[in-house]
Amino acid sequence: MRLLLTVVALASLVAPAYAQLAVPNEAGLTYGHVHLNVTDVDLHTRIWVEHFGAVATQKGPLRAVRMPGTVIAFSETKPEGPSQGSVMDHFGVKVRDTGKWLEKWKAAGYTVDSEFTGAEGQHNAYVTLPDGVRVELQEDQMLPVMVSGYHIHFFTPEFESLLDWYVDVFGLEKLPRGSIGSTTNVPGMNLSFGNTQNEHAPTDGRAIDHIGFELDDLEAFCETLKAKGIEFDVEYRDIPSIGLKIAFITDPAGTFIELTEGYDDF
Repeated sequence: MRLLLTVVALASLVAPAYAQLAVPNEAGLTYGHVHLNVTDVDLHTRIWVEHFGAVATQKGPLRAVRMPGTVIAFSETKPEGPSQGSVMDHFGVKVRDTGKWLEKWKAAGYTVDSEFTGAEGQHNAYVTLPDGVRVELQEDQMLPVMVSGYHIHFFTPEFESLLDWYVDVFGLEKLPRGSIGSTTNVPGMNLSFGNTQNEHAPTDGRAIDHIGFELDDLEAFCETLKAKGIEFDVEYRDIPSIGLKIAFITDPAGTFIELTEGYDDF
């Protein structure tokens, strides 16, 4: 029930003028959103608005922020743990000038976990938001906006087989991201897969609770998944009152995934 209420609220808050999703691929797939569990939604909203240039929005009980190519939604609940230590270690954004961004971040009293040269040879940094939400920054001086969504990063000892699972389930192609060979792309987002020596916890209940993908024909896609033997946490359902169709699955490493149709129309 908590999942369904979250989906219903999220579907009605996205404004296409700002949060228009990327153009779907030939299979009708594009990236949708990331959902966070946080103890203080006001604080997280302020951080995303003031430092990431996001736009705050609210519909019913759910609050979120919009930024180019993605939506970041919040549930006001104490997470069971930070994103580090879970399969969804962090997600990344591109910024036009990492140095200037970090100056403002530090001036506000926040700390920087590390600065480094990233996989694509640019100035990168890690910052951890309250509640253990880890975010990677990557500089792109040609970025047409100040900040945009860029990638999500999975960590598991079975990273290669997990990448294979996403390639098979979503009909993707393996493509390197700079020096990282184990990645693939969906329209609007890179999916990167990293190795780790330890098993990582499932995402449900953690700081990064789940990720979302949008499909042009969700019912047909769900039938395809069933034919592959994939089990559903929430079966395909149509909600005519809001013009949205939904389903939930979990990947083999424990990443909670929301599938939607109609999300891009809001």
